[in-house]
Amino acid sequence: MTQQDDVANKQKAIQSRQDQKDGSMQKAESNEAAQTGINEPVPPMPQQHLAKPGIEAQMELKPKFMAEHYKGSGKLEGMSAIVTGADSGIGRAVAVLFAREGADVAVMYLNEDEDAEETKRCVEAEGRRCVTIPGDVKDAAFCQDAVEKVVAEFGRLDILVNNAAFQEHAHSLLDITEERLDETFRTNIYGYFHMARAALPYLKRGSSIINTGSVTGLKGSKRLLDYSATKGAIHAFTMSLAASVLDQGIRVNCVAPGPVWTPLNPADQSPEEIKEFGASTTFGRPAQPEELSPAYVFLASPVCSGYITGVILPITGKVGE
Repeated sequence: MTQQDDVANKQKAIQSRQDQKDGSMQKAESNEAAQTGINEPVPPMPQQHLAKPGIEAQMELKPKFMAEHYKGSGKLEGMSAIVTGADSGIGRAVAVLFAREGADVAVMYLNEDEDAEETKRCVEAEGRRCVTIPGDVKDAAFCQDAVEKVVAEFGRLDILVNNAAFQEHAHSLLDITEERLDETFRTNIYGYFHMARAALPYLKRGSSIINTGSVTGLKGSKRLLDYSATKGAIHAFTMSLAASVLDQGIRVNCVAPGPVWTPLNPADQSPEEIKEFGASTTFGRPAQPEELSPAYVFLASPVCSGYITGVILPITGKVGE
């Protein structure tokens, strides 16, 4: 027997032992979704379709946003924040944790009055002040007026979270009309520009801007052509603005979520599709808003992330993304 035969036999023996282990592993493996802390809802999700813009109060399975086990420690004490799209979903969860960390919060939203009032109630329950401001971030004048109202109410502005978004799927580029393209871009990227431009004169050293991007802006999505394009633009805007304002002591960062259980998604997918929402992630489930909001606290707090700017933080539920 040659040396090469010895090597081949050794490799076969290694393979045989692993094959035996694989056989026993397949019997023991579970298809259950991953839970790395608090148990969160898993697919199948309720088969429900919402009318846009999507009302959280109407959802059969309410998103989890309170983060009951999160203990505040004054990371944002004495600060003032604006969160757009804060009536529900990620925005609501962020508003609650900002208040728990000591910030007064302005809740900006389109017209979801019932949801916005619930967010306000939760913010005030944390012992902080809250104002609700309905309007359309596509309107630059509204954004300017809203920022001035917040500064007049709270006396300062330290944090801007750009989070408002419009999403509608399309099976083909040919389905995307000029009207739809305009609505998506003016909401998702023009709105971010308008809000940042209005807020910038009031921000100071230690202030921050946090944009909400998306895994679709990192990887693309064949059914979200215009939405993905705006999210990619948001990522580029984040890095560019971060470089532009760093000498003023202002940081700009971005959170890029994967699938998150918010009204945005049942308002964009059919009941059949939403049933398996998030199942294709490594976790095997969508995130809940309370699983993302601590990242916004981290990026907003100068004591936590004072040396971090221009980053796109992926929270996608997938390893390697």
